[in-house]
Amino acid sequence: MGWQATKVQMSYELAQMLPESDPSYLEYRDFRETFGEDGNVAFIGVQDERFLKLENFYLWVEIAEEIKSIEGVTEVLSIANVPEIIRNDESRKFEFRPVLQQMPQSQQELDSLVNRLLDLKFYDGLLFNSESGAFLAAVSLDRSILNTQQRVTLINQLHETAQKFENATGIDFHYSGLPYIRTRTAEKIESELRLFVILALIIASLALLAFFRSFKVVFFSVLIVIISVIWALGLVAVLGYEITILTGILPPLLIIIGVENCIFLLNKYHQEYKLHGNQMKSLVRVVQRVGKATMLTNATTAVGFATFIITGNKILVEFGIVAALNILFVFILTLSLIPIFFSYLKPPQVKHIKHLESTFLRKAIKRVVHTVVFHRSRVYFAFSILLVIGIVGISRLHTSGSVVDDIPHRDPIYKDLLFFERNINGILPLEILVETNRPNGITHPRTLQAIDRLQDTLALFPELSRPLSIVEVMKFAKQAFYRGNPDMYELPNSHERNFIMSYLPRNEEMNDNLISSLADSTMQKTRISVQMANIGTNRIREIQEQLQPAIDSIFDAETTRVSMTGASVIFLKGSGYLIKNLLTSLIFAVIIISLLMALLFNHWRMILISLLPNLFPQLLTAALMGFAGVPIKPSTILVFSIALGISVDNSIHFLAKFKQELAFNNFNIKHAVITALRESGISMLYTFTVLFFGFSIFTASSFGGTQALGYLIAFTLLIALISNLFLMPSVLLSLHKRIIIKNFRMEEGYTNGGFPENFAGEAEPDIASREEVYELEKGK
Repeated sequence: MGWQATKVQMSYELAQMLPESDPSYLEYRDFRETFGEDGNVAFIGVQDERFLKLENFYLWVEIAEEIKSIEGVTEVLSIANVPEIIRNDESRKFEFRPVLQQMPQSQQELDSLVNRLLDLKFYDGLLFNSESGAFLAAVSLDRSILNTQQRVTLINQLHETAQKFENATGIDFHYSGLPYIRTRTAEKIESELRLFVILALIIASLALLAFFRSFKVVFFSVLIVIISVIWALGLVAVLGYEITILTGILPPLLIIIGVENCIFLLNKYHQEYKLHGNQMKSLVRVVQRVGKATMLTNATTAVGFATFIITGNKILVEFGIVAALNILFVFILTLSLIPIFFSYLKPPQVKHIKHLESTFLRKAIKRVVHTVVFHRSRVYFAFSILLVIGIVGISRLHTSGSVVDDIPHRDPIYKDLLFFERNINGILPLEILVETNRPNGITHPRTLQAIDRLQDTLALFPELSRPLSIVEVMKFAKQAFYRGNPDMYELPNSHERNFIMSYLPRNEEMNDNLISSLADSTMQKTRISVQMANIGTNRIREIQEQLQPAIDSIFDAETTRVSMTGASVIFLKGSGYLIKNLLTSLIFAVIIISLLMALLFNHWRMILISLLPNLFPQLLTAALMGFAGVPIKPSTILVFSIALGISVDNSIHFLAKFKQELAFNNFNIKHAVITALRESGISMLYTFTVLFFGFSIFTASSFGGTQALGYLIAFTLLIALISNLFLMPSVLLSLHKRIIIKNFRMEEGYTNGGFPENFAGEAEPDIASREEVYELEKGK
């Protein structure tokens, strides 16, 4: 696995949320096959008067040429080489020539060229903003390189080359575009992966040392979780997957879960050794008595991740498969290696098991027992209040999300994104596809006028940039026909149309010009390309809903088909699809975990009791999101399945111990509850400490989704701990004694005075528990 782990690669592809069979995805794929990619352009922006100084302009021309020479850069369009349409009456054709045909020799010449450029309204809002004085460079990148590791080198070379200009002039550039954002995001994931692994190991080591006071315990436990991390990375490579923003958090996640397993096993080992002083007998009983419960806890945790497989989303399916398999691997490793390692070591000394007699922990558990036995009404009242608060909080939940959603607002990537939103209204692609279903249909006057009316409607939305379309080309052509007069930037009228159309290239000459990127070879289909700000899914949906009536009224549905596509639309539909499927996966998680619980308890009442304290934290977590204004989106909704699978672990350990104590103590419910609380309660506190601080490390992430994963799961685990310590024991004590006894007797066939027929007193009841029960009953 270590050898395989060396082959693991980072993922540089944009996350595909929709399944490949989805109609919207198929339409988007057909669009890309016809018109090419809509997300392979990086942008460089500048807003500084010094940029148009002659010496700085010379330097930019050199830098632009150097950028174009980088392997993987297919084109650079900027003020240095922007083309204009020239009317050639001799050949009766329009020719595309650069505005800058020779370098200006003076500042006056440069100013004249800039003014000439500003008269070309076709580029206003696309390559410059005439009002703010901002200028842009659009760098087209090779798609085949963008989906490989070479994209990091490509983006770094692009950035370093542009920085030469910044360093020489003191003028700041702004960088954005989907390729740039995706690459920088992938680099952050890679660096955070190392950081989280180190932090998780530090927290796990400190927790183990504080609990067990043994460096040997720390060493062998950490060794086991390191092996599990190596297996995880190796499995990613074996399955042919890559490291994504989700699989990147798997190694620290496995460290935390692996340490949780070690704590339960080692705590039981120390309890058994303290009871009878036999090391081998203690190790055997670790496997016998908590092995099944530990298997169930890992199985339920694995189920929480495995349910992501049904979402159909590639990145979540891979995460679900790898996480579920590796959690089971962690269980196998801990259950096998803990007894093996510690069988070779000396028995624990008094100082190593002293943690079982911790005054603070014993007082805390004693307080819990006292509350559960004598003040259950207070427990029910408190949880009733929390239930009402939870319902109110859930009513405030809302769904949202944006394409660039998880990047913090203080990050330079986000700040640069805002620069482009201020000057060209964004860089996220939105495409409107117009299909006429007849050759040359898009050049028909009625079609051109309809597209122009639609563009007037698009201009009403401040989140959308100026469109790039065949209509804008026709306006540009009319301006060129009238020798560059900016007042003539408009659609040709019926008298001008034939003259101007005769100057446009014929179909066979369209292979390498602007028109070929906006229309298909038969001139039946055309695109209206719009850049969009980084707005939320709700606003995108509103824009779609407001545009659709305008489209229906402008175009004849019988002759023309108009649809919206592009990366932004696919993201919107993908987010909705993903949220729906994640909710389904959560329901599946509850069902499957219930079936797993049935392996331990063969009665539906006990299954409900075990789920009650674990569904309650889900409710309060959703309420917290509602009160805090955290929206439901793919990066937050997956918290619930993960948290459910982990938080149910404490319930399983507590109820497994409760079940054993019922058998050993002639079905004395009160005694069984108190003993189970005293023994498993300490382990609950230990594992909660590790899990709480373990998941809290994710709040140090620079991605909003990873941060939410950290603090929401930590909060869920806190509520789950409180529920398992107070609510579950209270419910058990409140239920009719005969119901529980009847369920367990029917399940196990206890006939020998409440003990199994083959029971030979292999474990003595805990004397301290008896004394505590006596004291409590006497006090009452």
